[in-house]
Amino acid sequence: MSVSHLLVLRAVRMRGRDVLTALCCAVFLAGPTAPLTGAAAGGDGGRAAQNAYFARWGVVPRELWEGTVRASATPLTALFVHGGWVHLLGNLLFLHVFGGLVEERLGRARFVLFYLVTGYLALLGYAAVHAGSGRALVGASGAVSGVLGAFLYLFPRARVTSLLPFLLFLPLRFPAWVVLVFWFVLQWLAAGHDPAGPGVAHLAHLVGFGLGFLYAWARHRRRGAG
Repeated sequence: MSVSHLLVLRAVRMRGRDVLTALCCAVFLAGPTAPLTGAAAGGDGGRAAQNAYFARWGVVPRELWEGTVRASATPLTALFVHGGWVHLLGNLLFLHVFGGLVEERLGRARFVLFYLVTGYLALLGYAAVHAGSGRALVGASGAVSGVLGAFLYLFPRARVTSLLPFLLFLPLRFPAWVVLVFWFVLQWLAAGHDPAGPGVAHLAHLVGFGLGFLYAWARHRRRGAG
């Protein structure tokens, strides 16, 4: 069997979240925000390259509603673009902690489609509220929030290890519904202070979370949650 056949077979066997992770990492390493690229070294040239990169592949709300094909695709391409290592690794951590059980319940192909559609709609919702903004929005957090919403409905009693700053970062285990409802409330409170520009798009988190929860409810309400 040739090397190309082996690579194809390995790709077929990969879990959906592994494929998404690989794509996010590949896009990050190829972009100007990666520390290995010249643009990431800093300076005006580096910042200009990053801003141009985000404007091309991220969601710019006031351009999105112009109706061009390129702009309409940006809520999808933006899911694979991240502003730095912390941004990337934070999203991937949540994807792998909560995505495993959700993918097992949905199946690989449906999970990937769910992730992409939820992420697209979450960024679309943010852009609708901030329609006049000319600042680019990037990142997979809307899609990952959809995974969290689905997890809450499907596995509310699953126990999740959390690190709480006010308890000296002691690892404590809580039911998933406690952790995720607390997370949702924080996003809700922060969304009220979202600027019409870059930063943490809490509104996109809320939209993605709500869509994920509603999808899981609509698809699995007759089967019961785990």
